[in-house]
Amino acid sequence: MLTVYSVPISLYCAKLRIILRHKNLKWREECPPGGYGSYEYKKIVTTGNLPALVDGGLLIADSEAIAEYLQEKYPKPPMLPIKLAERAKARELGRFHDTRLEPELRKLFNQIPMRKPDKTILQKQSKEINLRLDQLSNIISISPDSLLLAHCAFPITFSWIEELSSLFSLEINWPSKILTWNEKLKSFSAVENELMNYNPKLKSWLRAQHET
Repeated sequence: MLTVYSVPISLYCAKLRIILRHKNLKWREECPPGGYGSYEYKKIVTTGNLPALVDGGLLIADSEAIAEYLQEKYPKPPMLPIKLAERAKARELGRFHDTRLEPELRKLFNQIPMRKPDKTILQKQSKEINLRLDQLSNIISISPDSLLLAHCAFPITFSWIEELSSLFSLEINWPSKILTWNEKLKSFSAVENELMNYNPKLKSWLRAQHET
């Protein structure tokens, strides 16, 4: 059985669980011994990265590398297009999430514990997130026919944006195309089941962090 090291609210751990669910794989989930970034965990995973996957004697500690490995080892159902050009565009979409959208969201994370968040940062990041959402609306397909590796992080990131918008009263402008696209992604059972489990934990964690 596969072993996954993860923490409950990690965005990229949630992405991995969507992939595992969609491929109907069985896995055992463990918290990193000693906690995220601990010396004890780094004795297992040198980089301290999460998620990390253990498959027999193989250890992989990068979410994208794990996703590609699972697709190659368990090709059904396929989560990459068959045609070369379409695979390249799918990977481009996944990289947009990881290098454009998610980093702008992450810049808000250090504001979560603050009773008086920095309004300048909130305003700046609202603009940056809106810019990325607008860019995304121009590169997505309106109704994906199948769930791809590149799709799996977006519903989780969108949940984070929605929750932080509520927490900080951010002015986020959701393009209608993205709302339609996200609803389609959420119709896949692997995404729906992950969000049902993930969103309450995210809400609870944010509330606890902000009230501390």
